Amino acid sequence: MKHLLSAADLTHEDALRILDTAGQMAATQAREIKKLPTLRGRTVVNLFFEDSTRTRISFETAAKRLSADVINFSAKGSSVSKGESLKDTALTLQAMGADAVVIRHQASGAPHTLAASGWTHGAVVNAGDGTHQHPTQALLDAYTLRRHLVGERGSVDASGRDLHGLHVAVVGDVLHSRVARSNVQLLHTLGARVTLVAPPTLVPVGVEAWPCDVSYRLDDVIVDGKPDAIMMLRVQRERMSSTGGGFFPSPLEYSRGYGLDARRMASLPEHAIVLHPGPMNRGLEISADAADSDRAVIVEQVANGVAVRMAVLYLLLAGEQPTTNRSAE
Repeated sequence: MKHLLSAADLTHEDALRILDTAGQMAATQAREIKKLPTLRGRTVVNLFFEDSTRTRISFETAAKRLSADVINFSAKGSSVSKGESLKDTALTLQAMGADAVVIRHQASGAPHTLAASGWTHGAVVNAGDGTHQHPTQALLDAYTLRRHLVGERGSVDASGRDLHGLHVAVVGDVLHSRVARSNVQLLHTLGARVTLVAPPTLVPVGVEAWPCDVSYRLDDVIVDGKPDAIMMLRVQRERMSSTGGGFFPSPLEYSRGYGLDARRMASLPEHAIVLHPGPMNRGLEISADAADSDRAVIVEQVANGVAVRMAVLYLLLAGEQPTTNRSAE
């Protein structure tokens, strides 16, 4: 595979190879000298058309830990703000010798367009496109789940490498969430059962075709479904109007119905962990008690993201090339 554009493109073996490689990368980060010479002489461009903190810094750190040269490109303050097109920006980066382009764009499908266009000859990594996909977030979530839950819960996979037998509840603003889409696809590929929980107004049209269950009642899923992990999604208020856009009556009503608080934490199975892709809206989709509890692995997700993105860049630019379910088109 030359690009990483969608979680749906990853086969079971692809996903396991990335997770296993991430484990090897994580082991090197415990050393005094964390840098590896693997990508010395390669150039990785972070091309971000949307604001980002965690993802951009994570990719930058991952590339630098592999000894790659890194160019950070932000739409703000660049020629993009003057009207330059994605094509012309990509051609400029190609002229600079980019070996990989990590792109985040507000338009769904922009990374696919870049990969299929021939505007760049390097690998294209989707760091989030509109409400469509965020494959490396799904990979780091799967890596975190595997570290905490596989083995302890008696995975039916004899190798202990995938997520068979686990139940993951993904809760919140599914409609606007590329994280939810990517996680449903990847966790299904790895054998986990996923339940989406959201108010009906925040469930996408066509969700019945997704490989998951859907519920509108969080308390029922916690008590009856006994999830091994609960992933809280950020309410993306920037994609709604200031009043919530009619998606829910009020922040208080949303928090009462779909927020994770101390009471709901107490009802989760003892081994269950809490994830959140960040940034968090404390007091809306997650309370301070839940976010700061010992069962929350939210900060660890950020650390795991570096190892996972190191693995992705390594496999795309230097390592064995995974197979893919479909072409970039």
